[in-house]
Amino acid sequence: MLSLWKLVLGGALAVVSMTPGVSAYPNPGAVTGSTFAHDPTVVKTPNGQYLMAYTAPGIALKTSTDRTRWNDAGLVWNNANAPWTAPYTGSNNANLWAPDLSYRNGKYYLYYSASTFGSRKSAIFLATSTTGAAGSWTNHGVVIETNANSAYNAIDPNLIVDAQGKWWLSFGSFGNGIKLISINPSTGLRSGSGMTDIASRGSGGAIEAPVITRHGNFYYLWVSFDLCCKAAASTYNIRVGRSSNIQGPYLDRDGKNMMSGGGTLVLASHGAYRGPGHNAVFTDNDADVLVYHYYRQLDGEAQLGINLLKYDDGWPIAY
Repeated sequence: MLSLWKLVLGGALAVVSMTPGVSAYPNPGAVTGSTFAHDPTVVKTPNGQYLMAYTAPGIALKTSTDRTRWNDAGLVWNNANAPWTAPYTGSNNANLWAPDLSYRNGKYYLYYSASTFGSRKSAIFLATSTTGAAGSWTNHGVVIETNANSAYNAIDPNLIVDAQGKWWLSFGSFGNGIKLISINPSTGLRSGSGMTDIASRGSGGAIEAPVITRHGNFYYLWVSFDLCCKAAASTYNIRVGRSSNIQGPYLDRDGKNMMSGGGTLVLASHGAYRGPGHNAVFTDNDADVLVYHYYRQLDGEAQLGINLLKYDDGWPIAY
């Protein structure tokens, strides 16, 4: 007989199959309203609500009061126009990817990617806003860029502030993997020329979308393995490793270094939920919250996925 474990998630119910032989991955918690999202990133606002940014022409925004119902909230760039990105996006300068949203020093920081699919002629830009509202953002220029001959790709940024208050940006996609650079907290732009390798699958293996979070005494490096953007045929899956030092080495639960392809599997395709990946993590009052996109098996549309995280011996588990 099928046994179901029902878990409260932001006012909704997540259902996890406990039947032997059936995937133990949790289904996404119920979300309502405007549920399309790709590469979502969420921050809790000072007034206790939620602001999301995600990949779309002009970078799209959503808001929520309860983490369950989401409403469209316009675009970062009015008319989806960001002409300063044209050297990296060509004529399609509205098509901006993989935003990373955080709230620090009384304003919102938005790091975002400009590129074309499959290219390493790419750049990560920074914009800020005091309100987070559509059309209120100021662009501050390029943080880091790559070209067609680069061994790594300047997309998929994520900002982390370490326990000592130092700012870092992780980024990277395919190539020789995931990188970490120092950020000047006064400007939000790159500080110095140093760069640390923190994860790789070797020989250009499919790894991207890094996110670094801190819980207890550890930094956690989240990445997506395998292939995105193939609708229901996507093979994306979410992996994690940890380190006591933000610059690594990051090891998975079996002790394998993420520079050698390590990464503990947290969430993968199961049932009608295909290719979960490009996640973000933020801390809320009840738990750390895992935010990601997945593709519906029925029609291949990208959807917002939200689960809570618990920790087993210091290792995150989605539920």
